[in-house]
Amino acid sequence: MTAVPRALDPFLRFAQVLRRAGFAVSPDQTLDFIEGIGILGPRDIRDVYRAGRALFAIPVERKTEYDALFRAVFLGQTTKSPSGVDDDDAVEAYEPTQTSVEIDAPDDQSEVGAEAVTAERLARRNLASPAENAVLERLAREAPSALPRRLSYRRATAKHGNRLDLRRSLRDAAQRDGDVAHLFRTRRKTRQRRLLLLLDVSGSMKNRTEEMMRLAHAVVQAADRAEVFTIGTRLTRVTTALRPAAVGLALARAAEAIADFDGGTRIGEALQTYLAVPRYAIFTRGAAVIFVSDGLERGAPDAMIEAVRKLARSAWRIEWLSPLAADPHYQPKTAGLKALLPFIDRLGDGATSAAVVDHILSMARRA
Repeated sequence: MTAVPRALDPFLRFAQVLRRAGFAVSPDQTLDFIEGIGILGPRDIRDVYRAGRALFAIPVERKTEYDALFRAVFLGQTTKSPSGVDDDDAVEAYEPTQTSVEIDAPDDQSEVGAEAVTAERLARRNLASPAENAVLERLAREAPSALPRRLSYRRATAKHGNRLDLRRSLRDAAQRDGDVAHLFRTRRKTRQRRLLLLLDVSGSMKNRTEEMMRLAHAVVQAADRAEVFTIGTRLTRVTTALRPAAVGLALARAAEAIADFDGGTRIGEALQTYLAVPRYAIFTRGAAVIFVSDGLERGAPDAMIEAVRKLARSAWRIEWLSPLAADPHYQPKTAGLKALLPFIDRLGDGATSAAVVDHILSMARRA
């Protein structure tokens, strides 16, 4: 195993300190931060500071806290616990390879997301490899023809195309000594739209997490272009982990990557992080976006509402699947989901993998 160069120690430690302070910093962002510093070739410490603010998407309201933590790590200055939080209540975050630590939030019964918690509870889970599943087999079988498609800029020969293929027609005429025997036509090809799957892995979705992760693996295998992110107290991209065809290997890699299983709920902060990373945000353009979440955001849902509003500007469709919507007469009661209704195209049933698969395969017909 290759040892980590000592020069990287402060950069890795800085990311860990930010997570302990409650910032939504993913392992991917940590790697981007280190790569960005290498590309910039910083002339002084201010360049490192600015790169960190940009890549970690630090909210304006937490700039002072970020500044204090930056000085503590890179300049050796001492700092108080962020936001006046006592050491006993501090959030312990870690890279996925470290030992899990659970931190419980104080009991706070708010009407907005009664089952959600504010603390970041980090934990690992063993996602067991399942037996053959008829629902997932159906997804693999029907996805190539059923998933939504869009027009491509590439063109292909077609008997009833809408544009004359002049080059091919002239080439054919040249082979016939100038006689035009047939006019060839073309039309634009189609390709599958990107499928963006956002899975809630917080404590309130605990009973469905493993089932949804198996579904996510099936989606990555069946779709031409698919991206999968998990949302809890942080944002984690698991697309690469789910790419192996072997289910057991893929689920093991996903379990290794996700550090916030069964923890708190910070959907808004996680989505803001997604939008702040350019290579993530571009996945939304023209995509079919599917949330599988109960939407139980603890506290003010403003960040979640604003993030979904921004996603709706570039996505083809946004559909929210909630396990609470299994009842045909379900009406959202939380302030967050009510406010999201103008920005989502459909609120549907996400209680089982069968319901989610039915929803995915019928998106193109509904649209």
